[in-house]
Formats: sequence, structure tokens, C-alpha cells
Amino acid sequence: MKTLKEDAQSVGNILIEVGALLMSSGANSNRIRVTLERMARGLGYGTELLITHRALMLTIVEKDHQHFFSRLKRTSPHGVNFSIVSGISHLSWNVLEQKWTVAQISEEIQRLKAIPHYPRLVVLALVGMAGAAFCNIFGGGYIEMSVAFVATVAGLFVRQEAMRVKFNPYLCVFFAAFTASFIAGLAELFQIGAQPDKAFATSVLFLVPGVPLINSVTDLLEGNIQNGMVRAISGLMIAFSIAIGLFSVRMILNF
Repeated sequence: MKTLKEDAQSVGNILIEVGALLMSSGANSNRIRVTLERMARGLGYGTELLITHRALMLTIVEKDHQHFFSRLKRTSPHGVNFSIVSGISHLSWNVLEQKWTVAQISEEIQRLKAIPHYPRLVVLALVGMAGAAFCNIFGGGYIEMSVAFVATVAGLFVRQEAMRVKFNPYLCVFFAAFTASFIAGLAELFQIGAQPDKAFATSVLFLVPGVPLINSVTDLLEGNIQNGMVRAISGLMIAFSIAIGLFSVRMILNF
């Protein structure tokens, strides 16, 4: 039979794993805090949690304050996976209301991690269609939409490959912005289409850091000033990388 101390350790380990998974999947600070507190309450523990942009520090305390567990964990680079975020939210309510055990939580976490992503070709095609749709919204015709589609797909492909070989994330954005805007810039240079500038302007919109900027505002409004500022600066760095990519193409093609 496990001791309370061993139980505290297993609970602490699974909670900090959940927190790190939420952070790397695009959850804001308050969602992470509320989710972990809900799960800990369902397991019979209180929590003290420190959330930073790249690490989590968790301390859990048993109700009689006789047993506790504390651990620090670095988080993976941030991405966006709302299936994980919503799945863990549902999981936390099961822990609170149905009194799930650590073993059940661990099994569900493994299931969520194993959910396959969309096939790469599907992602490239749909993001390319989104780029073409943006071009149409800004007034581009079918030719400009086709250019925006090709530019977006090429830029996303380059970003995926750069991330695969573990380039700096801001360099990945720069490479993608440069590739997409260079293809669209060639269309503008040779006057392909009636309004080629529309394709150039919309070719990099798939890189806009929507989730980091939204999370930064949410964190700031909820009083998580440090995390909000870090997320905002990260979003601005991504925007700066996009701008440098566009500027480089303008300088090379001289238009």
C-alpha cells in the first residue's frame, strides 16, 4: 500500500505534467492555474503555483499539512493545440466530480497526446486557401488569389522544415515570411494580375501571432503582468521577424 508521501509525489508529478502540457499547447496563465487547482481539489490537495513563460513551479499540500510535494519543470516551446486544452479542461471536471484516480488521469493524458494531428498536406492546403481568402477579402482577383495560395503554402512549408531542424523560432518565421513574400513579390515585379500588391500584402498573414497576443492581453487583464508582458514581447518579436522578411524582399526586388 502506498504512503501518503508517495501519493503526494504521484499527484504532484501528474499535475505539473498537465500544467506543462497546457502551457505548451497555448493556454493562458489563468486557465492553467484554475485547471490545476480544480484537479488538485478533486484529489484532496491544495496547491501553490508559480507560472512563468518557460517554467512551472508547483507545490501541493495534503489537507492536514503533514505531507507536501514541490517540483519545478521547464515547459516545451509554445504552440497551439486546442484539442489538448479542451480535453484537459474536460478531464479536470471528471477529476473533481467523478473522483478520477492518478492512474485514470495518466491514461487520459496519454490518450490526448496520442490524438493525431491533421495530415501535413491537409494543413498546407487549408492554410493556403485561407491566404487566398484573405487576398480576396482585400480585393484580389482569381490570379492574385492563386499567387497568394502558392506563396502561403511555400512559406508554411519552409517554416515547418525550419522548425523540424530546430532553428530559432523567430528565424523560422523570418524564413517563412521571406519565402512567401518573395514569391508574391515576383508576381508584383512582373505585374502578374491586375492588383499584385494584394497578394504581396496578404501572403504573410498566416504568420500573424494571434494566440500569443490574445493570451498576453488576457494575462494582463487578469493580473498576470509578467507573463502578459513576456507573451506580448514574444508576439512583437514574431511581428518584427515578419517585417524583416518583407523588408528584405523589398530591398532585393527593388520595388
